[in-house]
Amino acid sequence: MNLLIFLTHPEPTRSAYEKYLGPRHPGLNIKTFGTRDEALAHVKDADILMCFGPQVGKEFFRDTPKLKWVFSLGTGTDGITDSPHLGKDVIVTATRGIHGVPMSEMAFLMMLAFNRDLRRIERQRGERKWERYPGTLLDGKTVGILGVGAIAEDMAPRFKAFGMRVVGISRTSRPIAGFDKIYSRSAIVEAAKELDYFVLLVPLEADTRNIVNEAVLFAMKPTAFLINLARGGVLDEDALLRALEGRKIAGAALDALATEPLPKDNPLWSLPNVYITPHIGGFCDTYVRDAAMQFETSLEHFKAGAFDKMMNRDK
Repeated sequence: MNLLIFLTHPEPTRSAYEKYLGPRHPGLNIKTFGTRDEALAHVKDADILMCFGPQVGKEFFRDTPKLKWVFSLGTGTDGITDSPHLGKDVIVTATRGIHGVPMSEMAFLMMLAFNRDLRRIERQRGERKWERYPGTLLDGKTVGILGVGAIAEDMAPRFKAFGMRVVGISRTSRPIAGFDKIYSRSAIVEAAKELDYFVLLVPLEADTRNIVNEAVLFAMKPTAFLINLARGGVLDEDALLRALEGRKIAGAALDALATEPLPKDNPLWSLPNVYITPHIGGFCDTYVRDAAMQFETSLEHFKAGAFDKMMNRDK
């Protein structure tokens, strides 16, 4: 059985999955590739593909006659399930249930970086300048989470532990443990008005593309911060640029961008109230092990023909 792993990550991360799985599953013929051209040259022989959806893209599946299973290394399957070329019988599973802790810590990193003005700290250190100034507390502030799934449900109690009020924005308005209030997506503009921090976790789907648009951004407080840990496509980046330059919001931390890597000439790079990170919110030191363990669980069901028992099946 041929397993093709396509990852654009640098070494040693790229080969880590093969090194973990190879000795444990000698029946798998594993090949790992770091460029799209290399992967495309070999994907026609693959029975199983392990990848991140945004890295492969819809056209990747044009010539995949043997493909039976795509294991998405991310929680989302956009770039895979939305491909018109993906075989109708190909199984698609996602990696879910391991992102709550790292994504929560990433959100806190960004919130605290804004609150304590990390750039000023670094600037003063470089200037060897000793100048005290007050920071802003998370305690008593309101944080909104767009997309109330497993990650949000793990994140909300952590925000509560910091003394924050937690608001969720979901498909439907319903009580959810750990949240003080839930708005439906249709009320996203109203919800945005009361937030001090707005964390985006919603998956990229047809009805969430650019869901955070100018109306939402311009409704936010001028002291509020946006944190995108979802997909770039859920945020209208042109509207965000206008909101930042017009000081409609105080700042943004972007771990997901519509185009990745973000082009070097993109004006978001140079704004003083923006943090750009290379889509590492859920990526951590235990990720390879945790994702590989989910793959192994599904692999046993796959080999046994118990496809309905495979973990996090999307298709």
